[in-house]
Amino acid sequence: MNKFKIFSIALLASASVVKAQDLNQAKKAIDAEQFEKAKSLLKSIIKAKPSDGEANYILGTVYHNQAIIDSAKIYYLNGLEASDNKNLNYIGLGQLDLDVKNASSAQTNFGLATKDMKRKDVKEFIYIGKAYTNSTNPDYTNAIASLKKALAIEPQNATALLAIGDAYQSAKNQNDAYKAYRDAFTADPTLLRAKMQLGVLLKGAKSYEEAIKAFNEVTALDANYGPVYRELAETYYNWGRNKPATSKENMQKAIQSYEKYMTLTDYSLDSRMRHADFLILVKDYKALEIEANKMTALKEVNPRIYRYLGYSAYENGNIDVAIKSLEDFTKNPANKAIAKDYLYLGFARIKKGTNAEGIVEPAAFEAGLVDIKKAIEMEPLAVEDIGDLGKVMFDKRQYQQSAALYEFAANNAESKNYLNDNVYYGIALYYAQVNRATGTPVDAASLAKADAAFDRILVASPTYDEAYLYKGRINNLLEKDDLIIKNYEEYVTKTTAKGAEELAKPATVKKIVEAYNSIGASYANTDKAKAVEYFNKSLTLDPANTYAAQSVKALK
Repeated sequence: MNKFKIFSIALLASASVVKAQDLNQAKKAIDAEQFEKAKSLLKSIIKAKPSDGEANYILGTVYHNQAIIDSAKIYYLNGLEASDNKNLNYIGLGQLDLDVKNASSAQTNFGLATKDMKRKDVKEFIYIGKAYTNSTNPDYTNAIASLKKALAIEPQNATALLAIGDAYQSAKNQNDAYKAYRDAFTADPTLLRAKMQLGVLLKGAKSYEEAIKAFNEVTALDANYGPVYRELAETYYNWGRNKPATSKENMQKAIQSYEKYMTLTDYSLDSRMRHADFLILVKDYKALEIEANKMTALKEVNPRIYRYLGYSAYENGNIDVAIKSLEDFTKNPANKAIAKDYLYLGFARIKKGTNAEGIVEPAAFEAGLVDIKKAIEMEPLAVEDIGDLGKVMFDKRQYQQSAALYEFAANNAESKNYLNDNVYYGIALYYAQVNRATGTPVDAASLAKADAAFDRILVASPTYDEAYLYKGRINNLLEKDDLIIKNYEEYVTKTTAKGAEELAKPATVKKIVEAYNSIGASYANTDKAKAVEYFNKSLTLDPANTYAAQSVKALK
């Protein structure tokens, strides 16, 4: 009988060890961002032992981090029915409370999680610290306070050190984050995420080369640690974006690194969609369209895939696919459309209405403008993406349509393209009037908008002297002699101040001759001597200028 008891206890101990190993494997899969594998392992553990509260809690957090809230709550509540570690599930419910800004209820749940803790327990403090950090409404002060309680009991607990490093990093306390990550890796040299996070701090400080060195140290320890390749991809992307001279090479490295990451993750729909998000960042639309088409063939299609398909189809010239995909996506309120969805839909409608000669059918253009306007109402800085299409139309001399696009951006001083967009807006309005149909009167309201655009330019960039040139031209069309004289004279004064080198340029000479001729013509009816003076200035610079010569002859 005694032998049987001992044997039974041995079996129980063995089962406990296997369970612990399975749980550790699940945690390793989560750290490796192999979430489907982790969920499968955790479900197996729960099926074999429904009394395992920690497995329920960890599975709930996987769903929670993936924003699958209903599933997360189900497992937290199931975990409360378990006999082992059920208290941990109050922490999951507490984080759900934090997410909806119910701090009081969160405190109650965290209190239930910790009320029966033993003196040397630390797990609850660590999980509560993570909950405060990872909530959609984070509280880094309480996160750090909870994790410090764990470290007061176990100063070398690598998991607690890593977690407090994350809290410090999120709170922008880079120095303490660096120390915590370094100490975590020292405490447990197998904890590669801690070492990787040292590189993440360097990436955040835009020390891209140093960050890449740090990440390469991680790959030297384990070439199959997936998350480090995602960090490498993001670092190469940011480096290429911040230093355009390196862009082509670094964007290619970014793509290669992300592809490597994908081979080491679980290739779930969730990870593939993160991959799609990255392909948008690096503007690899050919790869994005291929991937989006593959994902649409899956049994359970996330509607967001149609966003990816719409963007990529537009960029690759498949306009009908782009319009259908984005219409299908945006018409369902449950899909939570963003400004960029309507921006692409508007662009696609305009492109659809553009013929082989580059002329846009008016109804198609107006339909596109409706979507573009909706995008800007949702996100005013969406105007930053309008300039490319505006420039295409400007180059095709479709000045009225180009101006209509640039008008969205011209009054948004927060846009990074504010100055450039105002320049094109003002010039497009001006040339739309220069090229108006014969017999059509000048649109004074449009020219007033153009003049105001150049005023904004001079406020934003007082040295942009050509603004005075265009203001002179605008007032020429409006036949306002006083303003013609004022603006052209300002242009000549500002340009002359730049010195002989600038005045020797043929393009500058041509513009100054234009200014002198326009000023001369404005004086012609009120002060003939002044008019002759300015026409003679033109002839000094350009003796063959027929208009100046004929004007002098007529005025004498």
